Amino acid sequence: MLSAALLLAALGGLSWAYPSGTTPFDDMHVFKRISSGCGTSGQTSCHNTTRQTDLCCFESPGVRENPRSFRLTRRSFIILSRVYCFRLRFASHLQGSEGCIEPLLKTVLGHQPLYRAVKQLDNTRSLAGQLLTAQGASDTLAFMQNFWVDINGQNEQFWEHEWSTHGTCYSTLETSCLPSGSARGAEAVAFFNTVVKLFKSLPTYDWLAAAGITPSTTATYTLSTLTSALKSASGFTPALDCSGTSINQISWYFNLKGSAIDGQFVPIDAPKKGSCASSGLKYPPKSGSPTTSSGGSTPTGASTAENSVKKMITHLQIQGALPAKAQLVASSTGGLLTAGTWSVQTLATYTLTGSTSSFTMSTSKGKCAVQSGQLTCGSGVSTASSFSAVTSGSKLLLAFSGSTAFTSDSTPSGTVQQTVFTGSSHSVDYTISIVST
Repeated sequence: MLSAALLLAALGGLSWAYPSGTTPFDDMHVFKRISSGCGTSGQTSCHNTTRQTDLCCFESPGVRENPRSFRLTRRSFIILSRVYCFRLRFASHLQGSEGCIEPLLKTVLGHQPLYRAVKQLDNTRSLAGQLLTAQGASDTLAFMQNFWVDINGQNEQFWEHEWSTHGTCYSTLETSCLPSGSARGAEAVAFFNTVVKLFKSLPTYDWLAAAGITPSTTATYTLSTLTSALKSASGFTPALDCSGTSINQISWYFNLKGSAIDGQFVPIDAPKKGSCASSGLKYPPKSGSPTTSSGGSTPTGASTAENSVKKMITHLQIQGALPAKAQLVASSTGGLLTAGTWSVQTLATYTLTGSTSSFTMSTSKGKCAVQSGQLTCGSGVSTASSFSAVTSGSKLLLAFSGSTAFTSDSTPSGTVQQTVFTGSSHSVDYTISIVST
């Protein structure tokens, strides 16, 4: 079954008013600029019962949503009290490598619209900002400058990276799916607009505060207290992840009906619980001053105090979905060949079938399976093993039986290949990244 979905998560110190009789999820018309012409009466991502051929109106290949909300750990930036770092995620079926922005814009899936469109406007680095302004989305840009800023102050490069690495992966955002006469780069503008409108729909901080749950250095909560408060406000149960006993992420899940441009994001209960324990959970406050960032200035003037409460540092980390074709790259060196062995020679292309939660693999040699703890691919494999994919930072890691640990007797060199075992029982331990081809 093809599956698709957009991920997103948010926990913010903002108050949003919703019309009587509506829910936060009804506020999806905000910032709409172009129309996909798709409607929302078709199949829902992750739940289609028939093969979908119009991929302009059905997101594919897809992913189930796995949004992560806020990260409370202190990094190179400082977050104001009552405000948390967020990780707003979209599912995509591509994992781009980290690196220079412009090469990514040129090479990811062959898409270049953002790079080309803005390059014609200005030769500066303000590519995303220029594009949004040029296409009448300056309000979206203003919101991004205040609430979706890079942890290191490099807003423009951050936005461009997220678009080029992940936004270009959506089938419903292909340039061929845009209305006739759309400006070059309109698909990137639509992507940013969608990010903003979805973020606005999840005032997680306020939902917790309304239940009397606010950041504290001493208070502890049970998992059921936190999830019940959020379900009471939203109607759906998110997944909570923790770093130790401190809440680290809140994940809200959606399916999509129609296009990512203007489709209906259907909230669902989290398909699995997060990593938080059942009790003794902390919701710690933050303190300090925000970092001044390029692409937008820190609010000043008489409203500074009010704005400082609302100010949040938001990190959009697009969740890797399962690519149809990929190379399996080892964390230390090299990657996997067609037989499932570890090597530093030219890597094989693997065909992945399923979703991130459960998929099978095959190569030109045949199906892949773990037999007696050893990975093998070939004609002798009659039944393929089930694997899963786990997001770790910007990487999508291969996992077997829930573990991303793989091991070999030694590191490959030259033409010498090494057998890949699951777990950590051999001399050399490593992880394996799934990199779309």
